[in-house]
Amino acid sequence: MSGWIIAHEALLRGSAFAAVFVLVAIAETIVEARPLRVARRARWTQNLTLTLLNSITLRLLFPLGATAAAIWSDGRAIGLLRLVSWPPLLEVAIAIALLDLTIYGQHVLLHAVPVLFRFHQIHHADVDFDVTLGARFHPIEMLLSMVIKLSAVVVIGASAATVVLFETLLAVTSLFNHGNLRLPRAVDRALRWVVVTPAMHVVHHSPEPSDRNTNFGFNIPWWDHLFGTYRERSSADPRLVGMPDHQFDIRQNVRWMLMLPFRPTRPGPTSRVHTHQEAA
Repeated sequence: MSGWIIAHEALLRGSAFAAVFVLVAIAETIVEARPLRVARRARWTQNLTLTLLNSITLRLLFPLGATAAAIWSDGRAIGLLRLVSWPPLLEVAIAIALLDLTIYGQHVLLHAVPVLFRFHQIHHADVDFDVTLGARFHPIEMLLSMVIKLSAVVVIGASAATVVLFETLLAVTSLFNHGNLRLPRAVDRALRWVVVTPAMHVVHHSPEPSDRNTNFGFNIPWWDHLFGTYRERSSADPRLVGMPDHQFDIRQNVRWMLMLPFRPTRPGPTSRVHTHQEAA
């Protein structure tokens, strides 16, 4: 089974990404949580173009990605999980939890170090919150993330099949928790025990700076509770998402996103909300 997973990594990840993307995109039109300020077609064109650029860049520089690191470490019996013989399912669960903890720590680091946040801000500068935001990141952040992930895979000793499963899970949950979805409160509360929900993660995208330093989880919600970074809800206007500096930057094309980390920061007003018609 693990050999089949490794051999069909691209198919598995691509199919899961496409399926969840379509499902969340359809659900957004039915249970929309907030009106979009920029027309969907305009945002999707730019955000998905950046996503495609990132995918090509990573494939060129890291053809086998973290899977290669797992195969390399397995061949040399390197990693914490190699120190003890674990039942297979328990080993998978521990590896996924540790990899997810690494992603949580990386996310905290991106916010804590100013030079890193300059690249991560691409993700926070979007004035809307929908499924495409789950894959909108600067290429340099993606490269840094890959280096951290490769290192974590080797240190943990995660198997190649586990790495494929984790990366697939991380991609689809990122699409889900960035979905512009209005879930019933009872459903949201139940889901928050096992996965980061849109209502939980949108707090992290609040224009209020203190909110941005909470709810760092992408996949497993427990780390925010454990490390004291969980926040139930934002105190900011629920219609607004994104950074205060960019509330009026509604035409964010790929070039704008790529160059944003190299521009000086500037203050901007946040009092007025653009409508979908204004941005279209």
